[in-house]
Amino acid sequence: MSVATDHTGPWTLADVLALPEDRTTRYELLGESLVMSPAPGIRHQRASFRLHVILDAAARAVSTPVEVLEAINVVLPSGLVVPDLVVTDTGATAEDTVSVDADAVQLVVELVSSGKKTMDRKLKPLLYAEAAIPHFWRLEFEPAPRLIVSELRDGRYVETATALTGITTQIRAPFPVDIDPAGLARQ
Repeated sequence: MSVATDHTGPWTLADVLALPEDRTTRYELLGESLVMSPAPGIRHQRASFRLHVILDAAARAVSTPVEVLEAINVVLPSGLVVPDLVVTDTGATAEDTVSVDADAVQLVVELVSSGKKTMDRKLKPLLYAEAAIPHFWRLEFEPAPRLIVSELRDGRYVETATALTGITTQIRAPFPVDIDPAGLARQ
């Protein structure tokens, strides 16, 4: 299927959500523009899975009513994005829908891919802040894995911690979690 040639005119949220499921491409809506990116590589997926497991265990340990999900559609005021990881209120996922609204999201995590650095570092944080998502984390792989932890203050993200490889860092929000990014990406 050639999405770019089969559609004319501006894209809508309904258009994007009606696209067939495709595990090789991520579709996001920015304004009225469809943005397509290839599925992430092995290192990215390995780190995403491991961070998912860590976040899920930490939330369960303190009985936080959230669900940790990978690569789900999040509806923002300015479109639709697919963060690498999302921590959302359990009520938002009670039904089997294809998206969650940003107002139910407590944390988004982006794992910086080589082809999406500008999107993951600059554009998406602006969109998440505009949607008032309280917490944004960014996992950088180079030169060594490090996790940049930010929280929303006065409409923009402020870095509150950086978890460096080889050091266990305690993060307190949206729930307590101890993390050393060293083991996230290695085989």
